[in-house]
Amino acid sequence: MLRKLGFLTIGLFDEADPRRGHESTLEIIELGERLGFDSAWLRHRHLQFGISSPVAVLAAASQRTSRIELGTAVIPLGWENPLRLAEDLATVDLLTGGRLNPGISVGPPMNYDRVKDAIYPGTADAEDFSYARVERLLACVRGEPVTDFRGAVGFEQFSDRVQPHAPGLASRLWYGGGSLRSARWAGEHGMNFLTSSVVKAEESEDFAEIQLSHVRAFRAAHPDGDRARVSQGLVVIPTDSASAAQRAKYRAYAEQRTPRTTSPQGPARMMFAPDIVGTSAEIAERLEAHVAFREIDEVAFALPFTFDHEDYVQILTDMAEHLGPALGWKPAI
Repeated sequence: MLRKLGFLTIGLFDEADPRRGHESTLEIIELGERLGFDSAWLRHRHLQFGISSPVAVLAAASQRTSRIELGTAVIPLGWENPLRLAEDLATVDLLTGGRLNPGISVGPPMNYDRVKDAIYPGTADAEDFSYARVERLLACVRGEPVTDFRGAVGFEQFSDRVQPHAPGLASRLWYGGGSLRSARWAGEHGMNFLTSSVVKAEESEDFAEIQLSHVRAFRAAHPDGDRARVSQGLVVIPTDSASAAQRAKYRAYAEQRTPRTTSPQGPARMMFAPDIVGTSAEIAERLEAHVAFREIDEVAFALPFTFDHEDYVQILTDMAEHLGPALGWKPAI
């Protein structure tokens, strides 16, 4: 039985009119709340035409929604200062009333050799992109001291921990991982786990089996065991109310991306899940046969990158009205 239904969007925009794209994203989040979705998640893109500041966009969404949980999937910490990010996350969490679910990951920024001098001039070769960067963020969010000074300087008061402090935020931090190592690490550190449509082929070349091994490794390492939270982020495109033109577009999109799903890709041997296009009944049948899906009760289905606003409206409406109920989900209204 699916307990929580969410969706994930990249928030694309036209370089000539970025406001319209951001407004479209906010409208989609508002629609998600009206339809009863449990969560809405934003991807993170730098030097591209997608949302580069999801925390800022979610701050805006917090003032236009009242119930739906708001997440990031994921913020790559290689671009961030953990202390400053902790301040932003806590601020937005307070604005949401405790609805923020920050998802993060580590590793060098994409195209690091081309951007490192812009991000870290003079210190690029000394930056630590290991899990230690996540540990720094966790400490800040949990309210651990970040300085040995607390007190007054003149008329100003200073804290020894990140302010504002958002109680409960640390329990809503997610790690986005695609390997057995990252799954175990997230579990050992008591985080929640985001598993997406991309995993590393380590012990198998069957996507569902790989993802299942990650879910089980995470929960085996987590203090909460089988109760530890996992969210799955596959690309599913229901067509129940789609027009003929939309159905053709969706199938062409999936077919174009299918070749990369047949074998491991690149030196890292990454495996991609096939996009699932069809009626809600057809999608539900395929998901119920997916061994990793059977182990989880939360999803954040990923919206395709390049579709139009009206396509997302149709897809989300079908997810809420047809696919979710077919999977045993009930809208949070």
